Amino acid sequence: MYKILVSDPIAKDGLQTLLDDPDFEVDIDTGLSPDELIEKIKAYDGLIIRSQTQVTPEVIEAAENLKIIARAGVGVDNIDRDAATKHGVLVINAPDGNTISATEHSMAMILAMARQIPEANQSLKEGKWNRSQFKGTELYHKTLGIIGTGRIGLGVAKRAKSFGMKIIAFDPYLTAEKAKELDIERASVDEIAQRADFVTVHTPLTPKTKGLINADFFAQAKPNLQIINVARGGIIDEQALVDALDKGLIARAAIDVFEHEPATDSPLTKHDKIVVTPHLGASTVEAQEKVAVSVSNEIEEFFHTGNVRHAVNAPKMIFGEEDNELQEYLNLCDMVGKVCIQLLGKAPRELKIKFSGELVKEDTNILTRTIAKGILSQDLAERVNLVNALFLLNEQNVVYNVEKDAKSRSFNNYIELTMINRDRKVTVGATVLNGYGPRIVQINDYPVDFKPEKYQLVIHHQDRPGIVGRTGQILGEYDINIASMHLGRTTQGGNAMMIISVDMPVSDEVIAALHQIDGFESIQFVDLNK
Repeated sequence: MYKILVSDPIAKDGLQTLLDDPDFEVDIDTGLSPDELIEKIKAYDGLIIRSQTQVTPEVIEAAENLKIIARAGVGVDNIDRDAATKHGVLVINAPDGNTISATEHSMAMILAMARQIPEANQSLKEGKWNRSQFKGTELYHKTLGIIGTGRIGLGVAKRAKSFGMKIIAFDPYLTAEKAKELDIERASVDEIAQRADFVTVHTPLTPKTKGLINADFFAQAKPNLQIINVARGGIIDEQALVDALDKGLIARAAIDVFEHEPATDSPLTKHDKIVVTPHLGASTVEAQEKVAVSVSNEIEEFFHTGNVRHAVNAPKMIFGEEDNELQEYLNLCDMVGKVCIQLLGKAPRELKIKFSGELVKEDTNILTRTIAKGILSQDLAERVNLVNALFLLNEQNVVYNVEKDAKSRSFNNYIELTMINRDRKVTVGATVLNGYGPRIVQINDYPVDFKPEKYQLVIHHQDRPGIVGRTGQILGEYDINIASMHLGRTTQGGNAMMIISVDMPVSDEVIAALHQIDGFESIQFVDLNK
């Protein structure tokens, strides 16, 4: 039974999949104080929030069983992602559910601002008939500057074009080809400030975008500029906006999001040239249900299969029954990490990971994380997972380097891991062979070819007659059955390697007996169950 806490108002219809699943117990408890949340979260495996709940490092530290935090919406700035990652807690969101609602609210804000609808409404309700006081502005043939051309930004562009507006846009990932295809003119932020009649921002809040629209921007703007923000509070410098309106540097603004919410005491909500709404961009019946359905389905999928689609602090992970080939390589990477760390016999200081062949055409981040998880699971056990594996590598001061090479030696795909600790180095190469599954094809300088089983003995020895027979004899004496045996050597009569897959763990007593064989140099037991 997985316990899920819903700490913000969420559309109950959207939670139905979890409410109906007998494997889940869902508690809805909104309006918790920070201290109450810290106390309550200890008992839960999952947390579903919107924008009100602040998931601080203290909350995550107290969440002893927490495995996933789901934001029913896009923005996750109310979640401390670094703390979540450090503690191995997956953070997911619902990036697609409120796209239409946020797009339409942006257009509503532009129109309400341009035609002064809120002020005219209030004036008339007060018994006044001041037609001349509320002279609006047409959108037709005006220039709209869009900062951020993701799904919502491009949605606004499409709708604004139907009003006959000219679109200029800034986004670091907007290519000339894409802009031409969309009939959008690329522009810098400064050019937008200088040329636009209307501006709308649709970027996430990051260190780069915080205060992006500031005093310098307003100083360059046309005095008739009207600006809206339905994205994230803090992208527009709020004090700079108030100053610009007071000085007549720009004409009007419409703000749905604020740097600090609730924003009932913000000077923006009191300004007569600013149209305000209380963070309503995603507040439609349809959007609330969509985002709730999205996170509910993903939480259910995560606990049942391990699959996630919208992780914000981990790579995109779509595997399992949907992609058997990827799952085979994930299993291979986990195995390579576990084999290599046990052969090294000590903590690595440096990792070299090489992907060759067709794999390099794909995003190998998830494969890298899986290798790291396999390595660290030997010492950190359940503390390490795909979310925090690379973070924990850095925390352990392990340097890692990833190399990609489209060419591969004799294999369609090849994965190689080298671990280094001062003067000790171990290399394991592996692949997936059609019809044969995962295979280890190299250990250090030895070409080998075997499918790892649960338990292996890896023996370095001199290439001498009789060694194989004597090994089998001793294992038989201890009632240990051999599943398979593979041999590799550099030269005849020189150094050799024997890999023996056995059906049960091998004790220190058995290894001591094997060491009595003349010519054995080292014996290592590899347990893939660890």
